[in-house]
Amino acid sequence: MSDPSLAVAVRAARNAAAVISDAAHDLKRLPAFSKEHGDIASTADAEAGNAIVTTLLAAFPDHAVVGDERGAARRGNPDSTWCWIVDPIDGTANFAHGYPYYAISIALAHGAELTHAVVLDPVHDELFTAIKARGAQLNGVALRVSACSKLEHALLGTVFPTRKSPKLEAYLPIFHALIGRGAGVRRAGACALDLAYVAAGRLDGLWVMSLKSSDVAAGALLVQEAGGRVGDFAGGADFLRSNEVIAATPGIFSALREAIGAAMS
Repeated sequence: MSDPSLAVAVRAARNAAAVISDAAHDLKRLPAFSKEHGDIASTADAEAGNAIVTTLLAAFPDHAVVGDERGAARRGNPDSTWCWIVDPIDGTANFAHGYPYYAISIALAHGAELTHAVVLDPVHDELFTAIKARGAQLNGVALRVSACSKLEHALLGTVFPTRKSPKLEAYLPIFHALIGRGAGVRRAGACALDLAYVAAGRLDGLWVMSLKSSDVAAGALLVQEAGGRVGDFAGGADFLRSNEVIAATPGIFSALREAIGAAMS
């Protein structure tokens, strides 16, 4: 897909990937997991984030950029109606432990509408992209969600709330209900990549609670442009605010939402 905004987002993701790759080599040289792993991961996250922001604002100085830090101020033009939503390393804990499932997530929104998305898996060199009303691709090949039509046949993904999250108590009944309903539940630890996998038909659905908009923005557009459905637990479309997200193939979306609602009642 040829598009100036997408091209810049891809370049920003590649620049971040170079930082992350160097840090991954540093992590491999350490003999055992220690505080140093966390320090390297934190530094890589910050430096990759700076690489993304620098690339985006060099091309679009009038745009705003928000990151994955809670309460962080917008960079660039804070009053712009165009806003980049970025997560330099989605799956930081995986990265720090050498678990090869993490991604760079970049989305562009115009007002409340997501318009562009990039999710880059630097380990496997898989580049997921989407443009509103123009479809989604993986390394240049069109994506389509799976044809799964029954929840009982569905392979689902999820993200656990942190152990200190107030959402954990509400989450556990949902997990217990769904683990016995489908073909299986996978918790891999990087929501942006999970959503990309829904878009690619590798997962049939996903539900998450208590995440930041930077975790879901790019992946949500990927799913929508690959023919899937994305919404909040109440059945609306305010998932970037509520931080409760259901993403699935159309054949199981309603059944998944109903199962979640029943477990929460």
